[in-house]
Amino acid sequence: MEPLRADDIIDRQRMRRKLTFWRAAAVLAIIAGLIGLTAMLGGDRFGPQTRDHVAKIAVEGTITGDDRLLALIERVRKNEQAQGVIIAIDSPGGTTAGSEAVHDAVRKLAAEKPVVAQIDTLAASGGYMVAIAAEHIVARQSSIVGSIGVIVQYPNFTGLLENWGIDVRAIKSTPLKAEPSFFGEPPEGAEEMLRTLVLDSFDWFKEMVAERRGFDQATIDRLADGSVYSGRISLENGLVDELGGEDAARAWLTGQGIDAELKTIRWEPERDDGGLFGLGLAADFIAARIGLSSPGAAVTNALNQRLFLDGLISLWHADALLTPPTAEP
Repeated sequence: MEPLRADDIIDRQRMRRKLTFWRAAAVLAIIAGLIGLTAMLGGDRFGPQTRDHVAKIAVEGTITGDDRLLALIERVRKNEQAQGVIIAIDSPGGTTAGSEAVHDAVRKLAAEKPVVAQIDTLAASGGYMVAIAAEHIVARQSSIVGSIGVIVQYPNFTGLLENWGIDVRAIKSTPLKAEPSFFGEPPEGAEEMLRTLVLDSFDWFKEMVAERRGFDQATIDRLADGSVYSGRISLENGLVDELGGEDAARAWLTGQGIDAELKTIRWEPERDDGGLFGLGLAADFIAARIGLSSPGAAVTNALNQRLFLDGLISLWHADALLTPPTAEP
């Protein structure tokens, strides 16, 4: 082997220095990318929520008093950089207790920051219950608003079971225990018991709307018949305060002393199912940026919409074909 010349040694040393430089640069680029992704996914801990802004909270789909949504509202309340809040609503309602929980959380938030509700397509029943928690309500001219009321729904599988030759029996402490049942005709007094429960919750709902919107008894009785109204008619009836979209909501916040130059930042609920190294969160983030949605989230939302609404519900049904038999007051 020929001995290395001085030029060869210098070239090799130069090459090693270049390789070391590019390796270090690649490592730094990866670290910077991970930090950036963490900032985007980490929200209020590292992201734009650390600067003064207007927070936007979406209340969408069926309202169930989800702990993640309630925690999100509380995080915004505690965040000193969130100067004002837009509650963006697109919901047919949900469970009465769940809607009440979100309403109370928004009222607590509104006690400390200016809060405006912006209705997009729909704020009916429990969705409207959330809207009235804000200090100002903006709706589009064609938004669907109202459906003030409460309903209990339960299916009866008696005919189906008879066709299959299935006999379901129960031993109960009293006739009204666990009634009305899915199996068999309800005993005397069962539906009246539920009717009393529904009417009591209905009175409570009406009182809440009347107090928040300044209605007298005659007005709330007229509006709270289960009807839905367009944004235009809602404005005439005092159910909303203004017509418009997010620009109108921001204009109202500006009138409350919020800097018009602040950015509107949409806050997202925290997740605990990010997977290995948060890859699940990263996948969802990337999918959202390219216009894709998570099929798992769609399935979960569909189940929540149709299967997991136990107890009293304040929900507007537009798709009557999918609505099970109802017991209405």
